[in-house]
Amino acid sequence: MQQNWNSSYLFGGNGDFIEELYEIYLENPANVDTKWKQYFDSLQDGTTKDVNHSDVKEKFAILTSNPLVGAGGGDVMNSSQTKVYGLINAFRTFGHKFAKLDPLERQSIQRPQELDYRTYGLTDADLELEFYDDYNLSKAKQHKLKDILTRYESVYCTKIAFEMAHISNGDEREWLRSYIETKYTGYSLSAETKKQILQKLTEAEGLEKYLHTKYVGQKRFSLEGGDTLIPVLDQIINQSALAGVNDICMGMAHRGRLNTLVNITGKAPQKLFDEFDGNYPTYDFVTSGDVKYHKGYACEYLTVNGNKVNVALAFNPSHLEVINPVVQGIVRAKQDRLATNKNSIMGILIHGDSALIGLGTNQAVFNMSLTRSYGGYGLIHIIVNNQVGFTTSRVSDNRSSRYCSDIAKMVESPIVHVNADDLRAVMFTCDMAVDYRQQFGKDFVIDLVCFRRHGHNEADDPTLTQPLMYAKVKQHPGTRSLFAKQLIAEGVIAEGDDVKLVEEYRAGLVAGEHVHKSKMIPLPRYNFAIEQFINAKWNDTVDTAVSTDKLAELAEKVTRKPNDDSFKLHPTVTKLIDSRIAMASGKQPIDFGMAETLAYAAILDDGISVRISGEDAGRGTFSHRHAAWHNMNRQQLSEGIHIPLKNAQNKSWFAVYDSILNEEGVLGFEYGYSLENVHNLTMWEAQFGDFANGAQVMIDQFIVSGEAKWGNLSRLVMMLPHGFDGQGPEHSSARIERFLQLAGENNIVAAIPSTSAQMFHLLRRQAKSNYVKPLVVFMSKRLLRFKDAMSSIDEITSGVFLPVIGDNQAKASAKRVVVCTGQVYYDLVKARSERKLVDDIAIIRVEQLYPFPSDDLRAELAKYQSATEFVWAQEEPYNQGAWLQIREDLDACLANPSLRFVGVARPRAAAPACGTSTMHNQQLANLLTEAIGA
Repeated sequence: MQQNWNSSYLFGGNGDFIEELYEIYLENPANVDTKWKQYFDSLQDGTTKDVNHSDVKEKFAILTSNPLVGAGGGDVMNSSQTKVYGLINAFRTFGHKFAKLDPLERQSIQRPQELDYRTYGLTDADLELEFYDDYNLSKAKQHKLKDILTRYESVYCTKIAFEMAHISNGDEREWLRSYIETKYTGYSLSAETKKQILQKLTEAEGLEKYLHTKYVGQKRFSLEGGDTLIPVLDQIINQSALAGVNDICMGMAHRGRLNTLVNITGKAPQKLFDEFDGNYPTYDFVTSGDVKYHKGYACEYLTVNGNKVNVALAFNPSHLEVINPVVQGIVRAKQDRLATNKNSIMGILIHGDSALIGLGTNQAVFNMSLTRSYGGYGLIHIIVNNQVGFTTSRVSDNRSSRYCSDIAKMVESPIVHVNADDLRAVMFTCDMAVDYRQQFGKDFVIDLVCFRRHGHNEADDPTLTQPLMYAKVKQHPGTRSLFAKQLIAEGVIAEGDDVKLVEEYRAGLVAGEHVHKSKMIPLPRYNFAIEQFINAKWNDTVDTAVSTDKLAELAEKVTRKPNDDSFKLHPTVTKLIDSRIAMASGKQPIDFGMAETLAYAAILDDGISVRISGEDAGRGTFSHRHAAWHNMNRQQLSEGIHIPLKNAQNKSWFAVYDSILNEEGVLGFEYGYSLENVHNLTMWEAQFGDFANGAQVMIDQFIVSGEAKWGNLSRLVMMLPHGFDGQGPEHSSARIERFLQLAGENNIVAAIPSTSAQMFHLLRRQAKSNYVKPLVVFMSKRLLRFKDAMSSIDEITSGVFLPVIGDNQAKASAKRVVVCTGQVYYDLVKARSERKLVDDIAIIRVEQLYPFPSDDLRAELAKYQSATEFVWAQEEPYNQGAWLQIREDLDACLANPSLRFVGVARPRAAAPACGTSTMHNQQLANLLTEAIGA
């Protein structure tokens, strides 16, 4: 078997090249070898009609899976030329295994069997024979086999390695092969480019060494060992500008961040030094601030060709990789503002090797990259691969695949591994990344293989866990030193010129300034007038009502059926439209779905755009929204979808997207989108509120704290279905308690609208108010179609969102006041009525839990001077829900300081809700009895 395998080019790893031969044959039979032409002709069975491509692929798969069959497949299967084709394809597919990628040269590399010509049945005698050097004869030339081997080894097995065999699109593969094989060997850097690279290396190394000596022992997460990142970013910016890019947003973690802030985004060195000295700037609306290696910055970058590019580094926390979907959202928001040339906005994500493959965020990032709702015309990913994650450096401990970049293969992104010490190869990779991205609009991955000069931070001693690696690190002179020696040897610079660059840069640091100030001009923190927002209050008056005439106009637009007889609506949707028409005419009360739709229509009519996404956003998890109508007669999934709210667009736009099945990545994306879309409304709906904790890191690190740490302003809306309906512990709770625990310094708004009119006015207020905060809406599932929660037209055309709703039935002589929030209100009202206690008990609804509406509640409580019992009733367990978070706020609203609220709830529980309807109903009955009385 092994002998037959050795004599056949058709082993599984090489069989894919036959597919490509067949594609070449189909395009022009003259462009393949005569024997292959005859072979493919035979597949046509004497007809002129092409055999189905999938059938041919299946036949080739059978051949490649059985070497014995392949070996006996006739002359075409065993010709020496075909064996050379297989060898060429092996270099393209497996050449990366023989590349010298590690700057530390810790391991010797053995030639893999796939790259040995003897594997294919070729002999030493064949080395002197001539063969075609490509299986596309329109490009091929004849050379001696030994020269062909030398050529392909010089392209695919040096200090750069290409992975593209996983890409199924033939046009992309051909473009990549052509780009690599026609450009790499002849690729050269001009003297000016080499000097520019040396300058950026000098800046990268110079800043780190200066900080190392001036701020001994302070954390800075040094870039040393990965200094090449700075010339990489410089080259990508320069090349992108030539390709038409004028705006770049970057995301990265803390490793090398300070260096990037100063040497790429133009942060003044003195500003950084002030932060090391503890002298942070203060802002009126940034309260806590953040450490220096989490901050962002932006500049106008003047490229070597005189182009100007806006370059920004997004603020981010220490949680690795979570900034990535946020950057995706920022980039997409900017692109969505453009009618054309959307690829002029670009994102760059900088990863650590362990973090890229270790953290699940990136699975979502790559998954979103080509979707209709989240794609951004291609990101460039740069892995600062220092070959160690904190103290973990064994590959077998770090991952289950060969490369940390293997995750990118899921979306068939090209991957280039490159030794950070080979600056020519590195610059070629940068150019290739930009050109590919502009050509195909897809992500591109640069695996920059380098090392880490120090420990995880400067106080760590890495020799404790990586003694062998750091023995090699100690011997490495640094990339700048190696490159400077190369340029001196080439005569590009004179002896001592590199030292002058070092001294010049250090002198600038001592002065707290950039050497070349004019190349990085700082940009304002915001691209809008911030003053209108920073002084706003949550209870500022906002006109959210619409006139009766306007409501009728908008209702007609959102219930208008497509003007296409072939568009067949589902009977349920037809019934819903008829019902909404009746609601608009006053014949039926307005339910939550219609109120929400009318809110969006009114917002759009005001010139404010709306974007909604979520796993079931178009229909709504509970079939209440129906923002997208589907043609039952459609032939293609991509056609036959009608968005009625588009009829209400008025110099605005409406978009609704069913998201990928992921909370963390999607919510991070929408948060980023909202940062760049602050004048419009960006919304995310969880399928159930319970699942929002899959995105807890986005909530904790960005949504609730982004303003306090970094001054980020977001109008994001989180719609979280919540309510105890006997559906068990996984479909009941959006964890109100957690959001209230996170609430502080007026950072968010948290609300539970109990009527459809409240939902209408709440969404309108969020869109129009100058009080720009994330809004968390705990949305009752049961109330979506609950008649008592429906509102009249008058409640839509007048009024505002009420943070507190009083009791219009109770008497002032009531002895007990029950305060609650959410759908349990209707249970309480029913229990009170059944017990005939309307005169004795008042029930007040708190519709906004944060900022807590103390004045509004105090005014309602003051109506009941005879009351001596005050109860907070909630359907959540005692240790969950709002009670423990707001009880001090409740008590503070009582006129008599000796009185206190009593909390009534389900018993303390580990899980949010019980799993049986019997227990659920009993618990509800118990809390109603305790809240209302027997």
